[in-house]
Amino acid sequence: MTTAMVTGPTAGIGLRFAHHLAGRGHDLVLVARDEARLDAVAAELRTTHGVEVEVLPADLGDRDQLARVEARLADTGRPVDLLVNNAGFGLKRRFLDNDVAAEQAMLDVLVVAVMRLSHAALTGMSARGHGGLINVSSVAAYLPRGTYAAAKAWVNSFGAWLAAEYAHADLRVMTLCPGFTRTEFHRRMDVRSGSARSLLWLDADFVVTRALADYDRGRHLSVPGAQYRTVVALTRLIPTRVLQAFQSLGRR
Repeated sequence: MTTAMVTGPTAGIGLRFAHHLAGRGHDLVLVARDEARLDAVAAELRTTHGVEVEVLPADLGDRDQLARVEARLADTGRPVDLLVNNAGFGLKRRFLDNDVAAEQAMLDVLVVAVMRLSHAALTGMSARGHGGLINVSSVAAYLPRGTYAAAKAWVNSFGAWLAAEYAHADLRVMTLCPGFTRTEFHRRMDVRSGSARSLLWLDADFVVTRALADYDRGRHLSVPGAQYRTVVALTRLIPTRVLQAFQSLGRR
């Protein structure tokens, strides 16, 4: 039996990852801040899929709590075969309108936690000769959209390098770049679904289905949805000053 760890599994993309992986027969380790929601999701997964589910309440922006998750990944007696770095949040306002502590907290979750958990997971996986890592980034990484996009650009660059440096036939590293997805993410930012055109919104289950299909094929980058693959292609051709005109999309 293999074990997968999913961060941010209580809603949206993370919840769908948990269900899909449990459906594949993976036991799970679930990491999130809200212990009550973790317990509820764990009970649902055990009942629905008949797998073992461990809950690990932790705020990944807190270095001491993050260290507990790193220690779990480093536990050679209970190896984790797949890590899905999914936890994250965004800030609606522009950089100078946000408190710098909020910006730091976002950076800690989106970058520092991803780096440290990837290091802990891949250390054991590399020694065992097998394992996998999926880092959830965003199409925003390709656009000039403030510090969230900048953090996700780091995730993209980090994932591409990891895949080239460490991935081989039995050790896979993939970066997932979804676009606008119907989850709690935007509601928590107080962003209306109408702030972006309906054709841009993806279903979380679709995103995860496509992501796991790409992971199974050994791909290092997954961009679900033809519309978003087109967006990514266009960002390589359109000047940054033109792309900046769209930075308010999805923020209203």
